[in-house]
Amino acid sequence: MQLSRRASWLLIAFAAWSWFIWVTLIKNISADSRSWSPTHAPTAFFGVHVALAVISIAFGSAIGWLGWRGLRAAAKGGNATAAETTAVAPAAKTPASVE
Repeated sequence: MQLSRRASWLLIAFAAWSWFIWVTLIKNISADSRSWSPTHAPTAFFGVHVALAVISIAFGSAIGWLGWRGLRAAAKGGNATAAETTAVAPAAKTPASVE
């Protein structure tokens, strides 16, 4: 399957957005008083949000990587039409299939 340049750029934009949002959220949460106990240990509130951020950043990175690969493939071979990428050559008849 080949991605169009437009779809590839959309995936890259999503990755950048994901990184921006989640890094900003973690910076804001780490400054929140609910994130730290009186002994300065992290709370469950902080732990849950860090886990969500790590997972979301990982997914965003994977999506951005797919977009990057789509752009590289489009630059190398151009964008093929759907008919060209899904066309299947007719099967050759073998002596066993001839009746």
